[in-house]
Amino acid sequence: MGVFSRFGTLIKSNINDLISKAEDPEKILNQLILDMREQLISAKKQVAVAIADEKKLKKQLDNALQSHREWEQKAMMAVRANRDDLAVEALQRQQQAQELSDEYRKQWELQKQATDQLRSSLRQLNAKIDEAKRKKDLLIARQRRAEAQKKIQETMAGVGDTSAFDAFDRMAEKVDTIEAEAEASAELAEEMTGMDLDQKFKDLEADYSANDALAALKAKMGVGGAMAAESAEEEFSFAEAERELAGSDSFNKDEF
Repeated sequence: MGVFSRFGTLIKSNINDLISKAEDPEKILNQLILDMREQLISAKKQVAVAIADEKKLKKQLDNALQSHREWEQKAMMAVRANRDDLAVEALQRQQQAQELSDEYRKQWELQKQATDQLRSSLRQLNAKIDEAKRKKDLLIARQRRAEAQKKIQETMAGVGDTSAFDAFDRMAEKVDTIEAEAEASAELAEEMTGMDLDQKFKDLEADYSANDALAALKAKMGVGGAMAAESAEEEFSFAEAERELAGSDSFNKDEF
């Protein structure tokens, strides 16, 4: 299990080192996945060594068991041949093979247990790396989305700057000034060319209204008819005097 503990320590140190450098998150995540894959390959090699040791112990156990059986058969053969001395020696060798096989069995069982755990840890590690790859893709997508949102906000902040709107306001004021100057010029031109026909008719209607009001006032005062008769009489007397003067001049010419 020490291999996976060292693997985790190395990965953590790589993560801390990359984060401390404050590099591009996408580069950090890609590098972490690359480091994980390299460490996974190294872990697989060490697990393979452990499996090989297990198989070696198993083979040694099998050989010891086989030797145990063989010495037992030899002891039986010696007994049949009335060679108790050889039978005793064979039994001693059988006992040695038994003790050796027991030791091999103990070591093999421990190694097999460790190997099974290593295999399980290796599968879990491989699954975690696959999960890390998926998370990496999600984090990169989130990072790119965040960067896009940041750029949009920066652009909006630039557009929302008051100086830009102040420029629009100044341009609007300038356009208003130009329009006012144009209207003033048009009014001056109209005054120079005289009032239009509608204005003349309006003035004429105003004169008629004033004359009508004056006539109505005179009629109300009762001075309108007398003044007209007096004026007619004066006009008649003046005309009569002119005729008399004309006749006198003609008479005087005849006398001479």
